[in-house]
Amino acid sequence: MSAVILYAGTAILLIWSFRKDRQKTRQGLKKAWKAFENILPQFLFILLLIGFILAMLDETVISRLLGRQSGLTGMAIAALIGSVTLIPGFIAFPLAASLLAAGAGYGQIAMFLTTLMMVGIVTLPLEATYFGKRLAVARNVYAFIYAVVSSLILGALL
Repeated sequence: MSAVILYAGTAILLIWSFRKDRQKTRQGLKKAWKAFENILPQFLFILLLIGFILAMLDETVISRLLGRQSGLTGMAIAALIGSVTLIPGFIAFPLAASLLAAGAGYGQIAMFLTTLMMVGIVTLPLEATYFGKRLAVARNVYAFIYAVVSSLILGALL
């Protein structure tokens, strides 16, 4: 139901924008299409990769590796995967939902998502270039500590 409301609201605002200034609205739509074209290959690759992974790993394997009973080992696996993976949020959250449906634990998924969004092992050299090595490392260490603490709390509560 909320998707229908969002689509309807978007359509209404697009019509309003088109009536207000046709040229700017067309330019905006062209920019949006170009952005969509630029992200589409990465998006499709990640969707295919996730599909293959979920097809190869059945619920028992996912549950064994990332299930609630996997405990700290599952948390460590999730932290490692999340820290070194570079996946955009709009892909990561549906993936997390799929993993939860396949038997993963809440704490493990919280660890995966938090480290994925906040810890950047792959992007650390680039971050160090702009912010300095000390600040980049400190930010990643603090983000990792936060991920561990918050995931342990969520795992215990849920």
